[in-house]
Amino acid sequence: MKYRTFGKTGMEVSEVGFGCGRTGGLLIDGNDEDRRAAIRKALDGGINWFDTAEAYGDGKSEEALGWLLQEVEETPHVSTKVTVDPGAGDLPGQIKSHCEASLKRLRRDWVDILQIHNRIDPGAGPKTLTVEQVLGPGGIAEGLEKMKQEGKARFMGLTALGDAPSLCRVIESGRFDSVQMFYNMVNPSAVRAMPPAWTGQNLDGIAEACRAAGTGILAIRVLVGGLIPGGDPGRRVSMMTKETDKETEEVKADAALATVGDGYGTRAQTGLRFALACPDISVALVGIGATGHVDEAIEASGMGPLPHEAIRRLERLYQTDFQTG
Repeated sequence: MKYRTFGKTGMEVSEVGFGCGRTGGLLIDGNDEDRRAAIRKALDGGINWFDTAEAYGDGKSEEALGWLLQEVEETPHVSTKVTVDPGAGDLPGQIKSHCEASLKRLRRDWVDILQIHNRIDPGAGPKTLTVEQVLGPGGIAEGLEKMKQEGKARFMGLTALGDAPSLCRVIESGRFDSVQMFYNMVNPSAVRAMPPAWTGQNLDGIAEACRAAGTGILAIRVLVGGLIPGGDPGRRVSMMTKETDKETEEVKADAALATVGDGYGTRAQTGLRFALACPDISVALVGIGATGHVDEAIEASGMGPLPHEAIRRLERLYQTDFQTG
């Protein structure tokens, strides 16, 4: 396993992280034997980052991770995420309440990173925050900073989904230590300018804002919600970005893999190695659904980043918006 420095936090983190969410779903739906085996394989393979959230299985993921990590001697990094109700008021109070509930489920006094999981957009909505609600007085940043002051979180972060210019404004404030950034072979727009023909939600500027602010990046959806590994045509995939749907993402994922070729490991390893080729990313999170997924991810790290010639083939594919004919 290779390690990278996590932004301005100074933490040395494994470049592959163990995703404990619904994508994969082992910690939510798996049996105890498989959960234990996966955690043990991850730690033995050098993975030192576990990412969960209160929303994953309505707390089941946090609960499982809590007792599983109590059984091991290692103390890996743990990040979790809270979601607030923008219309309910007292945003710092909501964060404190959610954080304390998460810590109870995790059986911990603190987490390495506490992240806000709401989308950020110009217009407020049932689960959407505005920039002012995040950065203004009595806002999200203030609430997360209080959790740091109370020793319940070492660092604070956000999930960078919603409106890209709004997200960049929040990151540029310098108040956040961590960003969960959407990045994969189908939509790498958070890191690079996309050609005019390419379609999808443009997340332009997010990685650049993180670089300028010294913000560490956790890459999410590196396997397009499980569409890159494939194998389950009936798989439910929730869309995290706008201007797309499952069917479109599936077609694009297949086109990307066909263009790159099959000489870079399994489909999942090829997708993960694409993310590992991005130097802006500190940790690429992989949703774990079986113990074999851990082996695959660790092997991908050992193979190294996807070579430049493979990425150049993808560049040409983006010019045609994934048209391979």
